[in-house]
Amino acid sequence: MTTRTLQQVISALPTSDGAGVKLLRSLGQAQTLRLDPFLMLDEFSSMNADDYIAGFPAHPHRGFETVTYMLDGHMLHQDHLGNKGDLKSGGAQWMTAGRGIIHSEMPQQESGRLRGFQLWINLPAIEKMKPASYQDIQPEEIPLLNLQNGAQLKVIAGTANIDGQVTPGPIQGLSTEPLFLDVHLPAGEHFVHPISQGHNAFVYIYEGLADVGSITEIDPLVTHAVGVLSDGDQLEVHAGQGGANFLVLAGKPIGEPIVQSGPFVMNTRDEIEQAIADYRNGQLTGVSN
Repeated sequence: MTTRTLQQVISALPTSDGAGVKLLRSLGQAQTLRLDPFLMLDEFSSMNADDYIAGFPAHPHRGFETVTYMLDGHMLHQDHLGNKGDLKSGGAQWMTAGRGIIHSEMPQQESGRLRGFQLWINLPAIEKMKPASYQDIQPEEIPLLNLQNGAQLKVIAGTANIDGQVTPGPIQGLSTEPLFLDVHLPAGEHFVHPISQGHNAFVYIYEGLADVGSITEIDPLVTHAVGVLSDGDQLEVHAGQGGANFLVLAGKPIGEPIVQSGPFVMNTRDEIEQAIADYRNGQLTGVSN
């Protein structure tokens, strides 16, 4: 087995999106800071309703997928297809914008913590204009594994393989073959998991700190930072003295040109101009908006 090593660290930066929701952006803070097929990773977390209450009113997307994973709180997804999804603590949603979707994500609480992540995953050119779709994933649909060393593992997408125990998550069969794990690792413990050779992968620490790869190799990866990994077929993470909670993301690279303008991600500038024109003309989704 070849253990992946830490190749690059991207510290999350404060920004805002939607109608002023405060968040931390790591991947995607600049268009050069991506990891094919992953375009963007945002973390939002606040006890102050002023930081999130305005939410994400109706807005368009074309050409990629969005994944929202909630740790705490309650948001409501609605889209032009008539989908409604109550996104609550421990749940997720997987939305394929494809040709086009217009949706909103609005907080359903006026106080308390709202905390979670939004991930953008690119689509290959052949899939960018396919019909939009939406999958609401309730907390009980996400497998939770309790490991022998006290670690906990949630499987949002792809398949976990721990000591020969194979556990599929609710998202399967996508062309980018995404793996999306949420790992809670106690102090001083380690976590090992296979990663497909040739797939791009990263770790995002959202609590604590951890060594990725050899514990003598580099400084620990700290909170609110993406650790981009080298190629290999195995991930190894060692938690620091306070433990570590982190996301593991891996996917098959697409290897195509990316041109982005706000909520539209295509392969050429002409396709972006067409997306903008379609939205202005009410034809982004293929039906009258």
